[in-house]
Amino acid sequence: MLNEGPPPERRNLSPAEIGALAHLYRGEVYRSTLWRTRLDTTTNWSVVTLGIALSITFSTPSASPLPLILVGILIFFFLMLEARRYRYFNVWRARCRWMEVHFFAPMLDDGDLHLEENWQQRLAADYRTPRYHVSTFVAVGRRIRRNYLWILWIQTGAYLGKLVVHPNPLNGLDQFRERAAVGPIDGIIILALGALYCITWTGIAMWSWNDDRRRARWRREQTGMG
Repeated sequence: MLNEGPPPERRNLSPAEIGALAHLYRGEVYRSTLWRTRLDTTTNWSVVTLGIALSITFSTPSASPLPLILVGILIFFFLMLEARRYRYFNVWRARCRWMEVHFFAPMLDDGDLHLEENWQQRLAADYRTPRYHVSTFVAVGRRIRRNYLWILWIQTGAYLGKLVVHPNPLNGLDQFRERAAVGPIDGIIILALGALYCITWTGIAMWSWNDDRRRARWRREQTGMG
């Protein structure tokens, strides 16, 4: 086995530099909080639009289930918008975490904490050349797993429930297919597209969960921004 060298020595910062870094940290926390609020906004829009679709669909037994299908387009739009906002949020959050681990934590520790080598240079490089720390696909997967998968299940359950109970209790599969039809489009096609819609979202959520676990295992050996 190779002998590990001593932990890299921390650069001694002047009081003015420490004060500037503390203000920088406060600014990054503020931006992180602001963008976190924006994530909540798009989630709220999705919940509200789904609620409106549910109200319209279940207002009367003869009401069409079509609003529950069309609202999926809006929810998809909100998801993509939220994923874009999450990529920005992840930048500010990563910078805050980086300073917490490599600057503030050693100040509270006994001094034996092994730090990431050249952490200041990596943080400086991230400021000189800002970049996203996660891809759009990773951001979409995380937002589906955290929020949108629950919205999807409510939407799907409400749609199937509408077909089963309105305008009267279901008598057979042929009637179920007939109720699922949208204009000239056969009900089988609508149901197949709905199944593909659900499977795709669930698959992305599962992939995101496995990918985050892989990232966590990797970071036990080597830390990184984002």
